[in-house]
Amino acid sequence: MRKIAVVNQKGGVGKTTLTGNLAYALAKQGKRVLLIDMDPQSHLAASLGVVDRGLSGMDRVLINQEPMEKHAVLVRDNLNLIPAGKELGMLEKRCDQKGVDGWSGTLLKEALERSQIQSDFLIIDSPPSSGVLVVNILYAVEEVLIPVTGDYLGLQGLSYLIGTLRNFEQSLGHKLRRNLVMSRFQKRRRLAREVRDKVQSYFPGELLKTPIRECDALAEAPGFGKSVIEYRWHAPSSRDFKSLAKDLLQERTYS
Repeated sequence: MRKIAVVNQKGGVGKTTLTGNLAYALAKQGKRVLLIDMDPQSHLAASLGVVDRGLSGMDRVLINQEPMEKHAVLVRDNLNLIPAGKELGMLEKRCDQKGVDGWSGTLLKEALERSQIQSDFLIIDSPPSSGVLVVNILYAVEEVLIPVTGDYLGLQGLSYLIGTLRNFEQSLGHKLRRNLVMSRFQKRRRLAREVRDKVQSYFPGELLKTPIRECDALAEAPGFGKSVIEYRWHAPSSRDFKSLAKDLLQERTYS
């Protein structure tokens, strides 16, 4: 099973949008996908039509060591989701205020080792922070997928994130495989094209071939609890996510 965390400490980069739509595109290609929502905002679950705010999920898995199977929701064919749970945010706040309080950075890794859910891909939506939840995520995965927006703040945020990941890798003892993807991309903007070329130059072989173009359908789809492919299959972003899934499977990069 490939274990991938979608990470970015900067908000508004399309992280959750990337997570849900890529997972759906992989599932449509016959891959078994387990989605884990580790963002206390719970936007991933809502974007796929799971709107019960009272649902337990990763909060119970991490606090009480409950089995993941108990909280997995089959949201589409080949696609299971474990919601964040309403207490996940309180958990991070408690750890920030009082220290780890019996916590370990490997709780998520250990929960995955106990899990009996059979999947080809594990994809985790991470919070836009660097707290205890992100530490657990990075200990549990082998790859990170980083969305980058086509502006200089996006490039600056990427540079800071890469530095954070490198520091973490020193304590981890091995490197995490990195893939980058241009998110909310506007091809007609010269700045967006320049940023993409700089990303490719700075991180050769890591930028996936297909950028995700911004369009109205991509913004509208979560309001209907659908992926953009379900909502408007012919939209530019729908074609992009189908292609991005193939990039990930075939290791196609931008050059």
